[in-house]
Amino acid sequence: MKSATSRLAGLDLNLLIVLRELLRERNVTRAAERVGVSQPAVSAALARLRRYFDDDLLIRRSGRYELSALAFQLGEQVEAVCEGVERLLATGSRFDAATSRREFTIVMSDYAVAVLGQPLAGAVNAAAPHARLNVVLVRESLAANITQTIRVVDCVVSQATSRFRIPEIRSAPLLTDRWVCVVAAGNRRFGEESADLGELATATWVVPYHDDAEFPSVVPVSRQLSRLGVRPQVAVRVDSFHAVPYLLASTDHVALMQERLARECARHLPLRILACPTPLEPLEARLWWHERHDEEAGHRWFRRLVLGAAQGGTPVPVPPADGSGAESRHRHG
Repeated sequence: MKSATSRLAGLDLNLLIVLRELLRERNVTRAAERVGVSQPAVSAALARLRRYFDDDLLIRRSGRYELSALAFQLGEQVEAVCEGVERLLATGSRFDAATSRREFTIVMSDYAVAVLGQPLAGAVNAAAPHARLNVVLVRESLAANITQTIRVVDCVVSQATSRFRIPEIRSAPLLTDRWVCVVAAGNRRFGEESADLGELATATWVVPYHDDAEFPSVVPVSRQLSRLGVRPQVAVRVDSFHAVPYLLASTDHVALMQERLARECARHLPLRILACPTPLEPLEARLWWHERHDEEAGHRWFRRLVLGAAQGGTPVPVPPADGSGAESRHRHG
């Protein structure tokens, strides 16, 4: 039986790039376009991969390709290997955004997508037209799994929690927002300018990521409701920030929302935005990354774009990765 080293030596690593695109696209022509080679070249590479893995990998059904069971298993592993090789080859080299085909992965909530998505995607498209932006929507388990997550992605957009106390994590301030109460335009249970605590205590709520068993939880809305002294009577629970106003606009419920998202949604939904009865702590989102990315040219370029998107699309300088300036090893009191 061949050793792992001899098996690796017998594999053309260029085939892994082709395999990654075949698994992503499930289409030989589109994979060829992504890699920048001819369709026959990709077909020949697929034939070699099939022989190597002794598996069809792509199975044609009803005029299109589907992944085999083995191909599904290979998907995440190939992504990780290719990313590692790309980072290895990028170490110490210059980064040319105009020609790079690198993929940048950023993890954020749908709230952050609503605020940052358009300027960030536009900036990447303009400056690096061949690069790929991979936006991973955050799940409730992000904070619990941040140690693993931060090692395999480029950046994470999140508020700080105690679970971000990781020695090798770095961060920079990204954006601030404030919390507001939101009701349907026709909801007359509330005043015109602000909501009072009595109204909030007896109201029914639309709450994102609510957990009946744990209140307050690590979710930002839950913590702010606790600060108001309100344990919400939940009428609608949804695993999304952006979905909240759509589930609110035709009801007599109330929600606590980020003001930027609320005002954007109020442009096309019948909503009223009310001040909270007492000041709440501002929402302060940070950009997080692993310290191994500090001096890597491509990553520094991408961080600059993300920080610029948060400031209205204006590129910002990235200070030295020594804990000075805006970037820091984030410390908790």
